[in-house]
Amino acid sequence: QVQLVESGGGLVQAGGSLRLSCAASGSIFSIATVGWFRQAPGKQRELVASITSGDITNYADSVKGRFTISRNNAKNTVSLQMSSLKPDDTAVYYCNAHINLIGIRNGNDYWGQGTQVTVSS
Repeated sequence: QVQLVESGGGLVQAGGSLRLSCAASGSIFSIATVGWFRQAPGKQRELVASITSGDITNYADSVKGRFTISRNNAKNTVSLQMSSLKPDDTAVYYCNAHINLIGIRNGNDYWGQGTQVTVSS
């Protein structure tokens, strides 16, 4: 009943910027915390940034000061603005959201399909 779709990935040079978007659709009653994760080849998936329904944000130390997560509750979208990109930021970026469906008490976590971000030096 729920679909998350990421977009905005691509190839950029070091020092450049990208803006990722995550759009949720379905019979949604509410969306709680949303997180952006990333996974590079041969590495563990890591949490990059998260944002609560009350707009409280957290960032991994590696991206703090460079990335900004935000949400538009009216549109059920979450964005990740990435600036001063480094080659180490290269990874597949995934959106994860805890979503409560209309008429269902317990919510569930949902994942998007991922979008590739490649930063060249």
